Amino acid sequence: MSGAVLVAVAAAIGSFLQGWDNATIAGSILYIKKEFNLETQPTMEGLVVAMSLVGAVLITTCSGAIADWLGRRPLLITSSVLYFVSGLVMLWSPNIYVLLLARLLNGFGVGLAVTLVPIYISETAPSEIRGLLNTLPQFTGCVGMFFSYCMVFGMSLMSSPTWRLMLGVLSIPSILYFILTIFYLPESPRWLVSKGRMLDAKRVLQRLRGQEDVFGEMALLVEGLGVGGETSVEEYIVSPADELVEDQEPSAQKDQIRLFRPEQGHSLVARPVTGQSVLAIASRQGSTFAHMPLMDPVVALFGSVYEKLPDAGSKGSMLFPHLGSMFSVAGNQTKNEDWDEENLAIEGDDYASEAAAEESDDNLQSPLISRQTTSLEKDMVPPPSHGSIFSMMQGNDGEPIGSAGIGGGWQLAWKWTERESDNEKKEGCFKRIYLHESGAQGIQRGSLVSLAGGDMPAGGEFVRATALVSQPALYSKDLMDQHPIGPAMIHPSEASGKGPNWRDLFEPGVQHALIVGVGIQILQQFSGINGVMYYTPQILEQAGVGVLLSNLGISSASASLLISAITNFLMLPSIAVAMRLMDISGRRSLLLGTIPILIIALIVLVIGSLVTMETVAKAAISTVCVVLYFCSFVMGFGPIPNILCSEIFPTRIRGICIAICALVFWFGDIIVTYTLPVMLSSIGLAGVFGIYAIVCVISWIFVFLKVPETKGMPLEVISEFFALGAKQAAAAANN
Repeated sequence: MSGAVLVAVAAAIGSFLQGWDNATIAGSILYIKKEFNLETQPTMEGLVVAMSLVGAVLITTCSGAIADWLGRRPLLITSSVLYFVSGLVMLWSPNIYVLLLARLLNGFGVGLAVTLVPIYISETAPSEIRGLLNTLPQFTGCVGMFFSYCMVFGMSLMSSPTWRLMLGVLSIPSILYFILTIFYLPESPRWLVSKGRMLDAKRVLQRLRGQEDVFGEMALLVEGLGVGGETSVEEYIVSPADELVEDQEPSAQKDQIRLFRPEQGHSLVARPVTGQSVLAIASRQGSTFAHMPLMDPVVALFGSVYEKLPDAGSKGSMLFPHLGSMFSVAGNQTKNEDWDEENLAIEGDDYASEAAAEESDDNLQSPLISRQTTSLEKDMVPPPSHGSIFSMMQGNDGEPIGSAGIGGGWQLAWKWTERESDNEKKEGCFKRIYLHESGAQGIQRGSLVSLAGGDMPAGGEFVRATALVSQPALYSKDLMDQHPIGPAMIHPSEASGKGPNWRDLFEPGVQHALIVGVGIQILQQFSGINGVMYYTPQILEQAGVGVLLSNLGISSASASLLISAITNFLMLPSIAVAMRLMDISGRRSLLLGTIPILIIALIVLVIGSLVTMETVAKAAISTVCVVLYFCSFVMGFGPIPNILCSEIFPTRIRGICIAICALVFWFGDIIVTYTLPVMLSSIGLAGVFGIYAIVCVISWIFVFLKVPETKGMPLEVISEFFALGAKQAAAAANN
């Protein structure tokens, strides 16, 4: 995973530059006001700070669509160039108008970084550590603010501090960012797959994962092109094949998926549980949430993945300790009797070999997957005879097979189904299955026992697995007349290479995800964090923190800058803890645990502002509460909204959707930045923090009711859950 980690660290430098700029303008505005006589022009003062936000809003309106069109990497390169140029212009700035232009260019760079860095990291990171890596932007941004405050504090001790140098230093780290984006960062593999560039995506994945065999993740990325179709939740019982009930009916055997464990030398069988409503399964598994009023069905569906049954214990699966990687082959499916063997020959002619594709510029005609076979697998399954996705699903008996570990304990598999048509002719198609262990395992003694509607043999060991079953991305009724492969699949190029469609925004699952993304961004901004950050020196000066350092001969302005630097330094351990917990406790748990701390800190600030006390005591209480507020914020409400927004949207329109969320982020930022000075002068510090406390209470309720847990899930599975949850919510509303 070192490749993905290093790439994420390099991309997060964009957030380092954003944090650097935020702190620099917060400190240098004290000196800009003096040079340009802005003490009597509060509007112009606010414009100097907010012009960067205006630039971010303007660029964000088009950045999402451009990112889905041209890719993630070109916009990251553009962001580094804008940082560099804006730093040089701010260093020169002969008058206030040139400074405003420089701040606008800086805002363009900031806007691109805020939109693209989370997308890029999410699309390149393994699902098991995606939360950790996507917390890096928060960490590097805080590091940037710390170093910037230290620099501004050091310059403030000079006899004649120069704000131009404070702002112009931004160009130096931006050079490093430019070099890394040009020579080190690859393009997002998910974007490459969305454009049909399969070989390029394969090479990037091999570099990021440090291994040759990436066929499972390649298949997952292709399946991510088709989200929002008919999806159902099914339940499977996984048990050793030799423990099946001998007198099973042939129809039951047809529904089984044979899963081999090569490391043990025997096979397992997954068979569906019958006699239950598939949506009832999700509701039962998410029992903690399903029966709560106003609880979003999506939250219950996501919760069903992580909840354990009472008899599951806490030791996990003893029979299947590595369920996410144990499936290497799936079979025991009935072949289509109408399968035309000539299709295979035709299909082989249509696909160029990998070697030929590497010499060609037309990556759309390259094989989707060229699996690297291990020595163990060579003993079990012969290498594919041709490069199609269908060859990946052929076993040594020619039976349709296919399964692949895709991270986070999830398994991607395919299943062949048949049905009788009206003219008594058999018709068949593939079903895509995302399989995940749902927590029930054990050893049952006695006669036949029933688990979730399925009969298990006496003494049998088993686990229960929940599956999302839907139509594969390469099966489309609208495209079946265009280069079909066999009876069910189409060429990957027919499902990719088509730009984002704005109509996709109106799909129920996408709309549901937008409600979550937009809602949490609004609440994050109106909890007041960015307003407090921008005006930290002024806020702390009003609170009287200068008294704490007056005995050292440090001016009030310099003391505020030093306190800001110390505050940012204290945030770093908190962010490190959040990075560790992001993929263990999860996003939702961190939000629900840290927001109450924000509320307590704000309430204490309100009380401290209203109660008369000594100046030193008041300053100490204010400083402690602000530090506690910041440290709690960066553990939850700081990084998680951007993490969630980068996870919950389908690949084909991820850029557009995150741009919408980013627009909400920036509009909220502008409103908070402009209104904070007015609010401080009108209702005072107590009123300001009282309003923020109320917003935090609303935020906790919103998270509890609407925000699901996404830790460890592949991005494509998250999108499927939102699509299914939206349909379940619509069905419940109709009833």
